[in-house]
Amino acid sequence: MPPSPDQLLDALDPEQRRVAEALRGPVRVLAGAGTGKTRAITHRIAHGVATGVYAPTEVLAVTFTTRAAGEMRGRLRVLGASGVQARTFHSAALRQLRYFWPTVHGSDLPSLIDSKIGLLASAARRQRLSADQALLRDLASEVEWAKVSNVHPDDYARVATARGRAVTGHDPETVGRVFGSYEEVKRAQGRMDMEDVLLFTAGMLADDERVAAQVRRQYKWFVVDEFQDVSPLQSALLDLWLGGRDEICVVGDPAQTIYSFAGANADYLRDFPAKFPGTTSVELVRNYRSTPEVIEAANTLLQGSTSQGVKLRAQRPSGPTVSYTPYPDEVAEAEAVAARILALRESGRSLAEVAVLFRINAQSESFEEALAARGISYVVRGAARFFERPEVREAVTRIRGAARSGQGEAKGDELLETVHGTLAGMGWTSEAPTSRGQTRDRWESWQALVGQATEYAAAGGDLGGFVDELDRRAAEQHAPVADGVTLATFHAAKGLEWDSVFLCGLQDGTLPITYADTPAAVEEERRLLYVGVTRARVDLWLSWALARNPGGRAGRKPSRFLDRLLPEEAKGDRAPARSRKVASCRECGKPLSTGAEKKRGRCADCPASYDEELFERLREWRKSRADDESVPAFVVFTDATLQLIAEHRPQSPEALLRISGIGRSKVERYGEDVLGLVG
Repeated sequence: MPPSPDQLLDALDPEQRRVAEALRGPVRVLAGAGTGKTRAITHRIAHGVATGVYAPTEVLAVTFTTRAAGEMRGRLRVLGASGVQARTFHSAALRQLRYFWPTVHGSDLPSLIDSKIGLLASAARRQRLSADQALLRDLASEVEWAKVSNVHPDDYARVATARGRAVTGHDPETVGRVFGSYEEVKRAQGRMDMEDVLLFTAGMLADDERVAAQVRRQYKWFVVDEFQDVSPLQSALLDLWLGGRDEICVVGDPAQTIYSFAGANADYLRDFPAKFPGTTSVELVRNYRSTPEVIEAANTLLQGSTSQGVKLRAQRPSGPTVSYTPYPDEVAEAEAVAARILALRESGRSLAEVAVLFRINAQSESFEEALAARGISYVVRGAARFFERPEVREAVTRIRGAARSGQGEAKGDELLETVHGTLAGMGWTSEAPTSRGQTRDRWESWQALVGQATEYAAAGGDLGGFVDELDRRAAEQHAPVADGVTLATFHAAKGLEWDSVFLCGLQDGTLPITYADTPAAVEEERRLLYVGVTRARVDLWLSWALARNPGGRAGRKPSRFLDRLLPEEAKGDRAPARSRKVASCRECGKPLSTGAEKKRGRCADCPASYDEELFERLREWRKSRADDESVPAFVVFTDATLQLIAEHRPQSPEALLRISGIGRSKVERYGEDVLGLVG
């Protein structure tokens, strides 16, 4: 038995109820993260059906992903509105195109391609352009942006230059010519891409009044979710569906606009009331997902910026404070995160409720390694695992070939020169590409291998051993996943949520990314961090690394977006736009003032929580091992890790793995000695 109209409304909070009662358009809903927007709009549709205002078959609800459309259909069935069409833009347009095209054109609909890559390869050859897979993927993304932005190939160079668009290593004129050739190849083969689905449908509705009238008789009520992500082409198609009517409800959050580079334009959401006079505008502000501590961080992050949306109000009970932690390097950061996740698992937290989020895919490797070393299962969302990525597989194969060709005993600078030379042959350079895209992602993967080689060379290993180490990592990181930690970029995490979230690598140059070189691009990076923060229900840890590799110069600064979030004592005398490392007592938490205190890590009058005598024995042992291995002492263990050993006094290899800075390889190499000293 479906719910009654009163039951539908009684299930909502006051703001959601306003949405559900606004059955006649135009309606704009500004829905903050975790405020129940899907609940509000599905109850609005169900309420309209239950009261007889809507006929279910006359409602078209549009969203951006098949997952979201499926969720919406499922909820509508439960609410008694199963006849409503809930589809993506492309699915709705393709359905109309398949129905009307044969009648309008007297021919079969062009076949829909799965990928642009093959056609773009032909187009590139026509322009005598050598294009590898990474460049072809970047060209595909750029063609997609141009088409959803209504940019013709003849106009591409002019528009791309004006908007600062770039495909690494190629001028806009060349890209425009490849774009034009792609369209010619596609037409000659009688094929269409996903953007053509929208373009052909819009053209058909604009040119044939009979088709337009039939579609408008079919659909009289429109709901559009994630309206901040609408592109110019999607907006034009929506206008043609409406045909001058205003029975439309749009839902979105300007603060979660993170796809501007792909053509999304939040101005359609912001300017909706100007386009549709008499708009009913409702803000959903009650956040049901996150604790007050998480919500305060989210609100503070956007406060006073051009990205500021609705101010969220937490509805959950208070939880743990948000943690902000610097680490000496990326390896230490990953080890600390993995150690904390191990503790979460042992406390009863399901690994499926834990996520580690970062800016770019290449950052996943250090976390994959640290988790695998502790036997913690994980899944990389939105990308292949690091050692499964094509550019990484090929690079490892080439490095292995170099080792087998007589260079296997190369050490130190010679090892690094061999790795650099091998990767340079694939296209790696010491300078990063200046724009986003697959070319940049591939470079980041290679750079991660360079970082691993640098760390391995500093520890005194040779090239043959480095290849064995890469093989070991690849083998351990390919274990089957059941209940696993999610590793994902901020982009891939949008729309998801977890109990415990780690936001990692939050240093300037990574977030905001170096190629975000305009105010608008920097603000989009701020919104990315906001999306990350609002994924957390209970626990939220933010961290950054002061150097890329162990022993590297600690010259990195925390992201400028953390300025308002860091505790006052963490800010010290830094310049207004940057933060310094938190210098606080590890025992009482008070700021440290003297150099001696900072070196010791605690106030002069605070007793150490660790066994200082054991700590000194561990330091002496570390010096001896470092001398034997001809490596710096920190390569064996840092002082911070030795202090943790002296504090927790682990009694087994498993207990050692819970210590920040200790992975499986260090347990195998040093575990017996350390446990003997502790015992």
